[in-house]
Amino acid sequence: MPELTFRQAREEDVPLILEFIKKLADYEHRLDEVIASEEALKYWIFDKKQAEVIFALEDGKEIGFAFFFLSFSTYIANVNMHLEDLFIDPDYRGKGYGKALLRELAKIVKERAYGRFEWTCLNWNQDSIDFYLSIGAEKKDWNVFHFTGEALDDFVNEK
Repeated sequence: MPELTFRQAREEDVPLILEFIKKLADYEHRLDEVIASEEALKYWIFDKKQAEVIFALEDGKEIGFAFFFLSFSTYIANVNMHLEDLFIDPDYRGKGYGKALLRELAKIVKERAYGRFEWTCLNWNQDSIDFYLSIGAEKKDWNVFHFTGEALDDFVNEK
């Protein structure tokens, strides 16, 4: 039986982090949107400590990752773990590794006394939505909005 373990990313893992980000983007049909660089990831994750990455390993080989950062909830006056990305290589799916990685993150939330564990999911990804509901996660009624690139510039410069 293969052994699943977890480990925190180290600075030398930056190329692997970017590789997993691109694999996830490809799965989401959004690879053309990835502009992340190794330099930027190193800066924000390791120099500025604004995010963290945990790898899932099967028999010592990295087969998935979770990328998360803190947000703040004014309602509960506490920080939340916001899971930005979770990805398990397709060859390793169906073994419960995604659920195990979520559980590992939930343990961190409890150990660090964060207020909530939250994430978003693409509307079209019904398999993931069904999975999250099946493990007891609550689907909230918020929509996600964002500004980026030219739209952000246009908004800032609008008179």
